[in-house]
Amino acid sequence: QVHLIESGGGLAQAGGSLRLSCAAAGGHLSSYSMGWFRQAPGKEREFVAASSWSGGNEYYADTVKGRFIISRDRAKPAAYLQMNSLIPEDTAVYYCAADGRTTGTDLLIDHEYEYWGQGTQVTVSS
Repeated sequence: QVHLIESGGGLAQAGGSLRLSCAAAGGHLSSYSMGWFRQAPGKEREFVAASSWSGGNEYYADTVKGRFIISRDRAKPAAYLQMNSLIPEDTAVYYCAADGRTTGTDLLIDHEYEYWGQGTQVTVSS
């Protein structure tokens, strides 16, 4: 079983940057596809970014493309979400997710993921 713990959330100013971390233990995360999702108050959980198990394919929501970067450290193992040029609309609880069988564009679908972290709050002030 894979256990995921997000960290790095907090308060940032518009135009600033923040990096979220997802630490993993208890599984073989290096061979898992990884995803980041977020949920703003009163909104549905939405896809943010994902990386296939091979690292050869990355996906981004249109709202964050060009601003956010997903990366992985397969040795630790860990996953990261570098968030740049933050805007108030980025305010949400961010969740790390992992799955050992999901790949391709299915990575954009939240229910395809088996393992989830507890979430970390990101607040962007204007």
